[in-house]
Amino acid sequence: MENVGQLRRQYVDFVASLYRELQKLQDEGNPYFVVEVVSLYFEDSEKLMNNLTTALQQHVVDFKQIDAHVHQFKGSSSSIGAQRVKNMCVVFRDYCEQKNLDGCLKCLQQVKHEYYIVKNKLETMVRLERQILEAGGMIP
Repeated sequence: MENVGQLRRQYVDFVASLYRELQKLQDEGNPYFVVEVVSLYFEDSEKLMNNLTTALQQHVVDFKQIDAHVHQFKGSSSSIGAQRVKNMCVVFRDYCEQKNLDGCLKCLQQVKHEYYIVKNKLETMVRLERQILEAGGMIP
């Protein structure tokens, strides 16, 4: 098993390059705060993507409902530092406003793609955090 020092260096390198915004939220009193925030983001995002998929498959598409889901996804993605997801949501909302079903379907696929990239990176960060804490270290 890797030592705490190696894990800490990996963690610092990873966070420094990708998620400074999340690091600012960390609280010494709750070392698992970021893990909790990330887990909630995953849960909410999966629900929103499922809701969007279902809404876009309806016979009569409710673009206002879709826009509300995309708006929520945009906000949570922005809060967690997932800028590429947030930026795709901006484009997605434009297609909702235009009531452009094909554009919305393409945006949903791109949003999912960007989300899964971010999810993989966040999962790496969470794994490293847990390893550091379980090894008796502190999150930098």
